Amino acid sequence: MGEYFKNKVALVTGGGSGVGRAAALQFAAAGANVVVADVNVEGGEETVAQVAQQGGEAVFIRTDVSSASDVEAMVRCAVTTYGRLDVACNNAAIAHERKRIADFTEDEWDRVVNVNMKSVWLCMKQEIPELLKQPEAAIVNVASINGLVGARMLALYNASKHGVVGLTKSAALDYARTGLRVNAVCPGGIITPIHGLPLEELEKPNDYVPMGRLARPEEIAAAVLWLASDKASYVNGHMLVADGAITVQ
Repeated sequence: MGEYFKNKVALVTGGGSGVGRAAALQFAAAGANVVVADVNVEGGEETVAQVAQQGGEAVFIRTDVSSASDVEAMVRCAVTTYGRLDVACNNAAIAHERKRIADFTEDEWDRVVNVNMKSVWLCMKQEIPELLKQPEAAIVNVASINGLVGARMLALYNASKHGVVGLTKSAALDYARTGLRVNAVCPGGIITPIHGLPLEELEKPNDYVPMGRLARPEEIAAAVLWLASDKASYVNGHMLVADGAITVQ
């Protein structure tokens, strides 16, 4: 996108790896100053180093997105460091062990829902007042096709991602007349560490996906950037599915 985000500030949660890192790098390459937030300090600092290597500008702040105080500090860091906020990509999430719905514990529910869903509400709650100061701003939440359809043995992840979809739709309606757009990307399988599998396993041909492979993080990040850009100026409340045709079967 060239320098499409020049002089703008983009915040990316879960920016220490996977889609978050890819998005941070692409925002920086497009001219944005980037705030990288992650609970993983080593990963977040590595993303900032990679941004610097490509000639971009970024800052890292350690953030537990399930903590209201951490999220407040994260947004304050963006405004204090760069003076504004134009784009927020709420991407941080965790997976969980596959098992049937009655076999999960309450602690497992709390952890997954707090990190995957409550965090998106906490982030938007802090981001929106700053985003509204700009004539045009955007939020892109990273949901999942598991927020649109069911899946065996993934009840908590499914519930949390359905919640992200619902939050996205409601926020889009709440702020539709303000210049703030709120959309989500719904990926299928991605080659990222969240799966807990070796990358060489994830990179093998995949018969479950009609296209025969999982997505690269950069492909999902490109969808994030498009939704965040003025090229999507009339796209609001949309769930952009990027799943290699899984959900059209």
